[in-house]
Amino acid sequence: MSIFFEDIAVGDQIPAFTRKTTMMEWSRFAAVNEEFVYVHMDDEAGQAAGQPGAFGMGNLRWAYMLNALRDWAGDESEIRELAMQFRAINQKNDILSTRAVVVEKSVADDGAALIHLQIDVENQDGKGTSPGRAIVAVPSRA
Repeated sequence: MSIFFEDIAVGDQIPAFTRKTTMMEWSRFAAVNEEFVYVHMDDEAGQAAGQPGAFGMGNLRWAYMLNALRDWAGDESEIRELAMQFRAINQKNDILSTRAVVVEKSVADDGAALIHLQIDVENQDGKGTSPGRAIVAVPSRA
């Protein structure tokens, strides 16, 4: 099922994609992406980097946001742009939730119906960890 350009309003918030992050999630992500970096797998390495222990990958938050956008927009849509800054560490057992709010609608020169979103991934305390923006081309009834 797809969403349509005409049914989306500035200010709409898309449904959150939420996950508790543990060593199991980090290990799966590392295995798929060849991202076995000691600070993400070993508490002593994380501590040597100034953290309480091992800490999560920024790119896992990127993947969570992509999942949220895809789940919301559907198969008929295309994620045209995603930009994110990693500004806070993700600790073991954090609960991360995506947040994406529609800030603009436009029509591209090629006729694509575009939805512009302000995005972030927040931890269980509501602190943003990865602010950014996304642009999604969605179907139009026109």
